[in-house]
Amino acid sequence: MLIEIAPFDEDGNLQVIVESPRGSTLKLKYDAKNSVFTVGRALPAGLAYPFDWGFIPGTRAGDGDPVDALVVHDSPTYPGVLLPCRILGMVALSQVQGGKREENNRIIALPAWSNSVGEIKATTDLPKPLRVQLEQFFVDNTFFTGKRIRLEGWHGPRAAVRMIHSRLRR
Repeated sequence: MLIEIAPFDEDGNLQVIVESPRGSTLKLKYDAKNSVFTVGRALPAGLAYPFDWGFIPGTRAGDGDPVDALVVHDSPTYPGVLLPCRILGMVALSQVQGGKREENNRIIALPAWSNSVGEIKATTDLPKPLRVQLEQFFVDNTFFTGKRIRLEGWHGPRAAVRMIHSRLRR
């Protein structure tokens, strides 16, 4: 099962399983019980994933799903692709659903093979307009889901690694 893969490979790269590739207007979701990808929902009109969206196997976030990850690169991949990545940081988010507030952070990563590896070491190295667009995407993406999203801030690679380790499946 994909969710049982280790979150880090033997070289120390973060492993991300793509659910919804860049450009997708559907939120795809891995169904571990049946080992398939299903359509979770359509994104709001005019909205598409700006980069590959997926999850970190071997983890469990506050909502019970694996930790979410956005992989910043120029080409879309496909659902089920395993991307070895370098962690840039995370966007700390909380959401309220059914009257309960829970943490639902998003890891931001680059593929380990990216040409930008030397230039971009942390989320703070991403252009400010891109960070603002990503923040807006995270809010807009959940607009019709009944969740109320609150952006808590951007954090660097060390905080992201600590969060991932705190969310390992036991």
